[in-house]
Amino acid sequence: MSEILLFSTASTLAILGFGFLLGLKHATEADHLAAVSTIVAERKSLWSSALVGGIWGLGHTISLFLAGTFVLLLNFQITENTERILEFCVGMMLTFLGLNVLRKLLKGGKLHFHAHEHGAREHVHPHIHASGHADETGTHHGFKFSPRALVIGMIHGLAGSAALMLLVIPTIQSSVVGLLYIVVFGIGSIGGMMLMSFLVGLPFHFTAARFNRFNYILQSVAGLVSIALGLMIIYEKGVTEGLFG
Repeated sequence: MSEILLFSTASTLAILGFGFLLGLKHATEADHLAAVSTIVAERKSLWSSALVGGIWGLGHTISLFLAGTFVLLLNFQITENTERILEFCVGMMLTFLGLNVLRKLLKGGKLHFHAHEHGAREHVHPHIHASGHADETGTHHGFKFSPRALVIGMIHGLAGSAALMLLVIPTIQSSVVGLLYIVVFGIGSIGGMMLMSFLVGLPFHFTAARFNRFNYILQSVAGLVSIALGLMIIYEKGVTEGLFG
């Protein structure tokens, strides 16, 4: 009896460990990075960039957990057509985020570099302000929470819920373990996205002070990549997979 219990515990831990690793890998998917990069491009510090990724991961986990609750406890089915609709919404979101970056850069927005000191060390942080937007001194120090990253994460979480449920349900018999798997998966995605957001923020941070034009170009590229990926997803789900067919 003890051997069976030990085997069951080991199997559960292995499943949860696998979920954590999948969560880390999940953070590296192109559409996730494209969405977060449009926000990170505007952040003022590497720490702030990492927190944006963490907030994205939190929103992603909230959506997955809610979807998992409906699927595992209430036997709710996520159809293929529902998955296509959610993925299509992701494509629209990416396109909008990219256009918003370009709008700020090309249609009246200005790139502003704010310098301040912590002790004897001076820091220079980039900001994009829309036309007519006055500088808010409260946003130049510390981290100001923005719900945008949370909402983006939640939309991505809903869009990815169908694939995750197909992976979880056939292999996990216990609903409690299934929900715990989603939580562990979410923790992995939070950690992975914080790391990836930090890395994405590096070129924006280090080009802000001395390479202003290159920093401007980087932010433009982030917007264009987001638009291109968004349009590709819209075409794939709406036309290729026959969402509107």
